[in-house]
Amino acid sequence: MSAGGLLVAGTTSDAGKSVVAAGICRWLHRRGVRVAPFKAQNMSNNSVVALDGGEIGRAQALQAAACGLEPSVRFNPVLLKPGSDHTSQVVVRGQAVGSLSAASFAQRRPALARVAFETLAELRSDFDVVICEGAGSPTEINLREGDFVNLGLARHANLPVVIVGDIDRGGLFAAFFGSVALLAPEDQALVAGFVVNKFRGDRGLLQPGLDRLAKLTGRPDFGVLPWHPQLWMDTEDSLSAVDGRLVGRPEAPVGDQWLRVAVVRLPRISNSTDVEALAAEPGVAVRLTTSAAEIAEADLVVLPGSKSTVDDLDWLRRTGLADAVVRHAAQGKPLVGICGGFQMLARAIDDPVESGRGVVEGLGLLPIEVAFDEAKTLARSTGRAFGVEVGGYEIHHGRVSSTSVPPLIEPAEGARAGNIFGTHWHGTFESGDYRRAFLTEAAGLAGRHGFRVAPDTDFAARREGFLDLLGDLVEEHLDTDALWRLIESGAPAGLPFLPPGAL
Repeated sequence: MSAGGLLVAGTTSDAGKSVVAAGICRWLHRRGVRVAPFKAQNMSNNSVVALDGGEIGRAQALQAAACGLEPSVRFNPVLLKPGSDHTSQVVVRGQAVGSLSAASFAQRRPALARVAFETLAELRSDFDVVICEGAGSPTEINLREGDFVNLGLARHANLPVVIVGDIDRGGLFAAFFGSVALLAPEDQALVAGFVVNKFRGDRGLLQPGLDRLAKLTGRPDFGVLPWHPQLWMDTEDSLSAVDGRLVGRPEAPVGDQWLRVAVVRLPRISNSTDVEALAAEPGVAVRLTTSAAEIAEADLVVLPGSKSTVDDLDWLRRTGLADAVVRHAAQGKPLVGICGGFQMLARAIDDPVESGRGVVEGLGLLPIEVAFDEAKTLARSTGRAFGVEVGGYEIHHGRVSSTSVPPLIEPAEGARAGNIFGTHWHGTFESGDYRRAFLTEAAGLAGRHGFRVAPDTDFAARREGFLDLLGDLVEEHLDTDALWRLIESGAPAGLPFLPPGAL
């Protein structure tokens, strides 16, 4: 067959584009189709290191797994990593190429668009189908000029478009209608229909609205995906994380005690999914929080990664959370810092790169010093800790420039001083033996002697089960015959224009 394609757009950010695209990828992969994911530009601090050495958005790594592929920089050629409300680091084909403000980004956009278009063309020559994911809403009329992620991409590559809407947010029919009606006629001609996401209840109550929407727009719905309690893994970005939210669906403990984990929700948190493997363990309750009280009640505190280490450290101090973290550590209870969170534990941080502040004082909980380099470290790494193997990936500018304590991971990664642990490696908790050893150590330090780790939790298998669940939901609840016709033949001719259109 000739290369087919589809753009999955959404009425809003976090409408479910990523998981719907992953579900379609898994459905096609199970049919024997050679399928690949693609997101021209992602804005996220949740990234992974791909097999070809660069970093991409975590959602595209998940979608790659749904396709039976290793992650590649081709699946997300442009990644924006916000370092503040006004600037983002720009990553092109996996490598950081500098930072841009919103104003200067417009000047760079044509060059970035060329990279995205060329990369999509490569993928379409190598695969039967490419499932593309949009960004935000396709109807950001203030950003339409120069767009290469949503309808700009669809127009360039002649891709049919389906729009996903989260019914939990309310106003779904207005959002669907408006998403089409504010587009230019040439853009509207590519929008083939809609997918309802996160529906709860009786489909019959929804059907009259769907029928009316079809009459008003001349476009069908391709199905209604139900809300499902197990769809919590690999969230697209930390922006969707709610303060105080329990991560995952905690299972009853194996022993007679729970282990309570507080993850500090930093303003520029990165790789927040590092703690999901902890949340998959029975008896481990993981909560994202900005509450000093929840930190005080926790058995284990996690300082996660940050795209702006020094600025987020300032925030910790302004909010009083730094004092709460220090008190937790002073009680002998376990504290672990990951990447930026690890750097915050140092005595001093020399940062001429991210913040430009030079030398600043850290929390002083580990006898180390950290220095930032202009070049970013990107690597997949392996080592040993607690007598077992552990793997992870590195995405950081900072490095340990001085230390007087043993490494956490042999031969020379991270640091440990009693109840304080730190590492630059993301993803370490996905290594089962290491995760079990760490939790056992942490429970002992916290005095939770009734906590027992489950001997058989397999996080990789759970992720595969998550992807299979997505594929099952697509097959069961979407009109896959209609989707296949759309992927193979493009948007049908004669789709009606909805006024007023873009002016």
